Amino acid sequence: MPRPDLNLLVTLDVLLDEGSVTRAGERLRLSPSAMSRALARLRRTTGDPLLVRAGRGLVPTPRALELRERVRVLVHEAEAVLRPAERLDLGALDRTFTLRSSDGFVESFGPELVARVGTEAPGVRLRFVQKTKKDTTPLRDGTVDLETGVIEGTLAPDVMTRPLFTDRFVGVVRREHPLGSTTVTPATYASGRHVHVSRRGLTEGLVDEAFRPTGRERAVVTVVDGFGAALALARASDLIATVPERQTENLREGMHSFSLPFPAPEVTVSLLWHVRLDADPAHRWLRECVLSVCRQRTDQTPAAGQPGMAP
Repeated sequence: MPRPDLNLLVTLDVLLDEGSVTRAGERLRLSPSAMSRALARLRRTTGDPLLVRAGRGLVPTPRALELRERVRVLVHEAEAVLRPAERLDLGALDRTFTLRSSDGFVESFGPELVARVGTEAPGVRLRFVQKTKKDTTPLRDGTVDLETGVIEGTLAPDVMTRPLFTDRFVGVVRREHPLGSTTVTPATYASGRHVHVSRRGLTEGLVDEAFRPTGRERAVVTVVDGFGAALALARASDLIATVPERQTENLREGMHSFSLPFPAPEVTVSLLWHVRLDADPAHRWLRECVLSVCRQRTDQTPAAGQPGMAP
C-alpha cells in the first residue's frame, strides 16, 4: 500500500478551517484550480467528499467534522517537531546525565562540576560510572551520555570528541619514603619498587617507553587497574606510583609528588559523546560545564615540585 502524502494534512486543516476552496487557496498561496485538485486528492484518499455544496457555500460532512480537531492537533505537533528547539530553561530542566570516566577524574573534577550543575540547573542529576574498558558501545546505546578518556587510534564517525586538557605523569611516594627527601635521578627512580596501572594487566606502558632511553628499567612488582589503587598502595608502602598529575591531584593529597627524572609522557584527555546528542541544548550545556570546570581546575593545579605540592 502506497504511503499517503502527509502534505495533504496541511491542506485538509486549512480547508476545514476556512470552509472555502477559494479562501484556503489564498492562505496556501495556491490557485483555485490547484486547490480544487488538492481537494479531489483528499476525497480519494479519505474516501469521503469532506466538503459538499449547500447553496452558494460548502459545508463539512460528518467525517470532516470528526477529523477536524485530530488534523489540527497533528499539524500543530508536526510544526512543533520541525521548529528549532526553544531556548533552554535550566531552572526547569529535569534530567539525569550519565558520565563515564577513568579513575581519578571524579575525585579531581567531580566536586566543582556537581556544584556548578547544582547552581545552574538544580533539577539535573549527575550519575558517574567507572570506565573499565575502552568501548564506545555505551555511547551508542544511550546508557552513557558523556565519557572522558585518552583517545587511541581513530574513532568511529558517529562519536564526537573535544579535548579537555593535557596531563603529564609524575612520581608519587609516601612522605616518609627515601625519595621524599632527595633529588630523584634516573638511577634512584630505577632502584625503587614500582606499582604499575593497567586495565589489561600489562607490566609496561607509556612511562616505561619514556624511561627506556635512559638505559635503565624500573622494577614493576605490582600491577593494579586504577590510579586510586596504585596511590593507596604507595601511601601504605615504599612502592613508587607514577600517575597522571591533573587527574590524581586530590588522590595524592598528603603524599610526596616529584617530577620524573626523564621527559615525562603526556596524554590528552578528551570528552566523547554520540552524534545524536550533539545538537541537544541540554547536552551542549553540560559539555560546556565539563570543559569549563576542567580548564579552570587544570589552570589552578601547580606542577609537581612547585608550591602547593606536598613537600
